[in-house]
Amino acid sequence: MASGEPSFIDSLYPIAVLIDELKNEDVQLRLNSIKKLSTIALALGVERTRNELIAFLTETIYDEDEVLLALAEQLGTFTPLVGGPEFVHCLLPPLESLATVEETVVRDKAVESLRIIADQHSPQNLEIYFVPLVHRLSSGDWFTSRTSACGLFAACYGRVSPSVKTELRHHFRNLCQDDTPMVRRAAANKLGELAKVVEPEYLKSDIIPMFVNLAQDEQDSVRLLAVEACVSIASLLQQEDVEQLLMPTLRQCVSDNSWRVRYMVADRFTELQAAVGSEITKVDLVGAFQSLLKDSEAEVRAAAANKVRDFCQNLDLSQRENIIMNNILSYVKELVADPNQHVKTALASVIMGLSPILGKNNTIEHLLPLFLSQLKDECPEVRLNIISNLDCVNEVIGIQQLSQSLLPAIVELAEDSKWRVRLAIIEYMPLLAGQLGVEFFDEKLNTLCMTWLVDHVYAIREAATLNLKKLVEKFGAEWAQNTVIPKVVGMSRNQNYLHRLTCLFSINVLAEVCGADISTRLMLPIVISMSADSVPNVRFNVAKTLQKISPLLDQSVVQSQIKPTLDKLIADNDVDVKYFASEAIASICG
Repeated sequence: MASGEPSFIDSLYPIAVLIDELKNEDVQLRLNSIKKLSTIALALGVERTRNELIAFLTETIYDEDEVLLALAEQLGTFTPLVGGPEFVHCLLPPLESLATVEETVVRDKAVESLRIIADQHSPQNLEIYFVPLVHRLSSGDWFTSRTSACGLFAACYGRVSPSVKTELRHHFRNLCQDDTPMVRRAAANKLGELAKVVEPEYLKSDIIPMFVNLAQDEQDSVRLLAVEACVSIASLLQQEDVEQLLMPTLRQCVSDNSWRVRYMVADRFTELQAAVGSEITKVDLVGAFQSLLKDSEAEVRAAAANKVRDFCQNLDLSQRENIIMNNILSYVKELVADPNQHVKTALASVIMGLSPILGKNNTIEHLLPLFLSQLKDECPEVRLNIISNLDCVNEVIGIQQLSQSLLPAIVELAEDSKWRVRLAIIEYMPLLAGQLGVEFFDEKLNTLCMTWLVDHVYAIREAATLNLKKLVEKFGAEWAQNTVIPKVVGMSRNQNYLHRLTCLFSINVLAEVCGADISTRLMLPIVISMSADSVPNVRFNVAKTLQKISPLLDQSVVQSQIKPTLDKLIADNDVDVKYFASEAIASICG
């Protein structure tokens, strides 16, 4: 044998090491070994993998949860490593054991892998190997195996014989009536999935009675999961069957004693609406939606408020406006003044979407007063949600109407006596600018932005300079050159030294977005001229500004203009000016 070729013994040596690692006391070593299982299987070949490795894994399945989780995940990808679909059933024993362990995430991953493997069984092998596994799990002594079983019925039901299907439905019915709430919860969670694969006649005779029982369960954690199943079942039934078989139970859920069940109805409301159709929506769901919008629990009201736009959008076109104006709008008006800020925030995120649905006249008459009220809300998230969605209203009523109605409120907030309110509006300004466009912004809001630069509160002046940067990023350097920079330059000559400082702070941020050419031509001469300012505070900020903008400028400009200015400042009488000038020179030269 050539010396460069590994011997057969050498090639098997790493495999032996990995199998030893599976028995090692160190959890990390065992975990690493599990993650290399496919390497072991490839080296062993399909026959030895089936006969030795899978048997070994089945026997040594008691381990730390993280090791078991990795094993459950690996086994789901093992089909080609055991010889393909013909032999895939040999993976069932270890996964069956994993599906019964105490840790939920391990069980869930084992069920996920079992579902993958179920698809790779032939119909005959499903009945020989997989269905007996489902039966064993569903009649296991521990609730852990029975909860895992719930997730496997839909995976095999569609490809087995009618007699086996009858058995599967019988076992699932037993799980729905299990003594343990955790099992009934798991059954309720998977009922909708099973409903999609069951034949129509058994949907009515078997599945709906299971749903009705679960929706009336003594545990609210079971009842709320039944609501999810209701969505799936309703989409599979004719409209008259929905009304007769499902709606009585759904009405009970809307007025359930547990707020968590009512919350689930509110959270799934638009899906229910789509499933039951327009006629049942008009007769039943409109009233139910009203009930949820005025629920005693804030969480339920917030979930319902979040669905207002989508619910209204999905109403039948011929009746939409009439239903909204007569049945929904009055409840929405109450929510605008809700005592809970989460409810108001949820509503503010969607209420602007009613504008395209209701049209220009209704928006102006009924919605604009609500928007104005929300713009003045004490909760910043409510104000932000309204400003974020102004484009919806703009498209419907036009910029002119918008400027006459909502903008005065924004301007009023921008000039509010409380500086924190002014600060909040500054933070929304780039967003508003993007929604309204450059022409409208220049006409209505530009002056406001420049006024903030000379506000008597430092936090406002600081936020205003950052706001300028964001506006230039939106509208471009040319806009800055024509609109912003002349006003910033004018501040350099202001008698108040605080305004002259703000000029420097503005140049600090504008230089980053305006580029070297504009900075050199328009802003650098101003900074240099301010190096002779009478106030030391201004002079040492000149040094800091020159240090900040010099990396953005051409090296020749730095040497010919910036360095001489700093050399002059180093000789300044003020100790702070000397310090910052020397810091700047060290930074530039370094």
